[in-house]
Amino acid sequence: MVRLAGSCLRAAVVALSLLAGAAHAEDSQPSPIGQEIDWIIPFSAGGGSDTWAHFLAPLLARHLPGNPQVNIVNEAGGGGTRGANIFAARAEPDGRMILGTSGSTQFPYLLGDFRVHYDYEDWTVLATSPTGGVVFVSAGLGLESWRDIRKLRDRRLVFASQGPTSLDLVPFLAFRLLGLEVQYVFGYTGRHDGLTAMIEGDVNIDYQTTASVLRNLMPAFQSGDLVPLMSWGVMGPDGRTQRDPTFPDLPTVEEVYEHLYGQPPSGPDYEIYHAFFIAGFAAQKMVVIPSDTPEPLRRIWLEAWGKLLKDPDFHEGAPAALGVYPLLIGDEAEDLARRALRIDPDIRRRVHQILARDFSIKLSE
Repeated sequence: MVRLAGSCLRAAVVALSLLAGAAHAEDSQPSPIGQEIDWIIPFSAGGGSDTWAHFLAPLLARHLPGNPQVNIVNEAGGGGTRGANIFAARAEPDGRMILGTSGSTQFPYLLGDFRVHYDYEDWTVLATSPTGGVVFVSAGLGLESWRDIRKLRDRRLVFASQGPTSLDLVPFLAFRLLGLEVQYVFGYTGRHDGLTAMIEGDVNIDYQTTASVLRNLMPAFQSGDLVPLMSWGVMGPDGRTQRDPTFPDLPTVEEVYEHLYGQPPSGPDYEIYHAFFIAGFAAQKMVVIPSDTPEPLRRIWLEAWGKLLKDPDFHEGAPAALGVYPLLIGDEAEDLARRALRIDPDIRRRVHQILARDFSIKLSE
């Protein structure tokens, strides 16, 4: 209650100062959000979220009043929760700190992870975008293409993970659905660390989100050093999974399942996988500010995002850097985010049971 009262007071002070100086808010005047913005990314440098933020940051700076410097601040740890906790504790309603979230921030929140000290209800979503990802294996496993996936049934597979309540829950559920036996090595602070482990030969199966795939992996796929197996796909208008337009030649998990078993997936295991695929990837990347940020500051941010969407450099560079996915802002972003943050209670309960049985993890209901 004290925290809320203090936040409201700070918000009122900021709002009054903005209104008092609104007539002077031209580009030649000092920016109402200052000359430096901290963009918290709760993962290590080099991964998909970091790549995504580094692509967007200079474009945002171009369209924010006063062209402030947008600093990417990597706060990895806690399976994606540490950086979000830092933002929740430190961000003021002054527009000078934003947070970039991903499924690894969403999932612990949805599952009741004890490390979560943040609440999405305390944040306003400025922008959100779906993304995709690709599962791949080391060429040393003897596969030439995804069609050889049956060979993995008698292989020892090792996966570097941020933790089972992070976005890594999606591959965990997918591998389980496909009948692959995988050993999970926990303690990694981001997907880029998992990629490093893959390159160094410590693990032999991995996935990366689209931005990281495009930045780091295409040469290895082309040379055959790494073999792509499948993409997560994208959610179609009918709620069914379709091939990812960024990786149109790669099958979805559903297609790989049908290749293995001769029929499309169905039943409880598929329902669980599909629900968390939607929660993790349909609104995978979000940019948020504190919900008590004054409306004039929120408008400044939304106007900057709107200008970014019209920027020719964004349209030219985004497909190669981030993939072929829409970027939503304002009310559309908020609506998509809220839908992605809803999980059926029965599915949540079943995931709790799986995590307790397979990893001895007890989560609050």
